[in-house]
Amino acid sequence: MQVDLFDFDLPEDRIALRPVMPRDSARLLTVQPGEAQPFGDWRVDDLLTLLRAGDRLVFNDTRVLPAQLHGKRVSPSGAGARIGITLHKRLGPAEWRAFARPAKRLAAGDTITFGPGFSATVTDKADAGEVGLSFTCAAGGFEACLAQHGVMPLPPYIAARRAADTRDLNDYQTVYSERAGAVAAPTAGLHFTDQLLLGLGNYGIGAAFLTLHVGAGTFLPVKAEDTDDHRMHSEWGEISAGVAAQLNETRAEGGRIVAVGTTALRLLESAADAYGTIRPFSGDTDIFITPGCRFKAVDLLLTNFHLPRSTLFMLVSAFSGLDTMKRAYAHAIANGYRFYSYGDASLLWPAEGSRA
Repeated sequence: MQVDLFDFDLPEDRIALRPVMPRDSARLLTVQPGEAQPFGDWRVDDLLTLLRAGDRLVFNDTRVLPAQLHGKRVSPSGAGARIGITLHKRLGPAEWRAFARPAKRLAAGDTITFGPGFSATVTDKADAGEVGLSFTCAAGGFEACLAQHGVMPLPPYIAARRAADTRDLNDYQTVYSERAGAVAAPTAGLHFTDQLLLGLGNYGIGAAFLTLHVGAGTFLPVKAEDTDDHRMHSEWGEISAGVAAQLNETRAEGGRIVAVGTTALRLLESAADAYGTIRPFSGDTDIFITPGCRFKAVDLLLTNFHLPRSTLFMLVSAFSGLDTMKRAYAHAIANGYRFYSYGDASLLWPAEGSRA
């Protein structure tokens, strides 16, 4: 498909720079394709009304690392260029793939110093500013050095308008985050509070947790003119045998699987077999979902509003229909919804024909 089919105009003042508080007071647009009135204006805490007992929400429990670093390249003469690093995929205890800026200043074998006892060696250099890094940490291990020198990796559309600060250390994490490894938040989950989770559980709406370590590649623009020519980034994920069994049981008993975020949906669809049975999964996924895909594992999708021409807007268009999603986004813009990572949310039903 032509990528420009997924374009739309968004006024800059619709881009949220801070989340609303409390988190679950964010607005929620329901999108039900095929209905006479497909759009409804709610709040996230109205999920208690919109969902039903027996449904199960599937959350991504990844935890965001302070994955942006600023350092200096050490040259043979001792002088060094300033280098910005954004980690995006972990390969080992202290080995990462990363995006460097300016990458043209780096070559394999160079050293980048970030502070006393904390440096990285460039192991290789790829396209699009990507490099391989092997870190050396004098004391406390890699995570301790990263916590001391790293900065929370706000999305580019926020970082271009303000710097990350101490509020983001909390705001850019879900309340249930557990497994460190992401360099971007699973933003649909940012709307949940402990109180809302408790209320949903008391009402008989279950919860299940998987892990997908979101990479910075999620923000990369689609530069190809046709979706067939786009190379999707890969991310590591895991669904345990116990969670897979739990989800299959939910469906067998008539409950719906509600993916909280596109990251949860991508991993569930990666793990589902041709019959819709969710299998245990551990490894990389580079699944690229565009209109025409048939969904096997997910019945509803809770997600934020996404960038034009992005792989995530393509995904929601595959789920609920391109025309429906363009009209939904026009409704959201006209009615003052807040967009992107710190913005409002939508609850999507599948379009006719989008299910396997």
